[in-house]
Amino acid sequence: MTEFHRVTPAFAAAGQLSPDDFARAAAEGFRTVIVNRPEGEEPGQPSLAEMRAAAEAAGLAFHAVPFSGLPPPPQAVGATAELLETAEGPILAYCRTGKRSIMAWAMAQALRGGNRPDEIIALAAKAGYDLEGARGALETLAPKT
Repeated sequence: MTEFHRVTPAFAAAGQLSPDDFARAAAEGFRTVIVNRPEGEEPGQPSLAEMRAAAEAAGLAFHAVPFSGLPPPPQAVGATAELLETAEGPILAYCRTGKRSIMAWAMAQALRGGNRPDEIIALAAKAGYDLEGARGALETLAPKT
């Protein structure tokens, strides 16, 4: 069973989900799922079509914002920021380990001005993710006061 790492009441990150995880996610109150893994990233990974079908069967909205490597590219950060604003929450984002998903959230939060970089890093740390190395990128994205 994949662990859902609650970052805020409105967002959680996780490693690779299985199709069975979507019913549990819905039961825990999630309304939207974002996948940050590219299709076919590794052998045996469930297909996007399979994951979308499982999410929708559980009553969840499903959005694919795939990317490889870190930091997330600008289009992934922008798409994540848009989903944080418009998608029904709470949102559960996943990738292979959760690191890409937490980074996309963190950079989107900084870009939106949702939290200051120190707050973003602290929220991620409480959820089990060390984003201290991303401080410079977060500070660059954060609106200047």
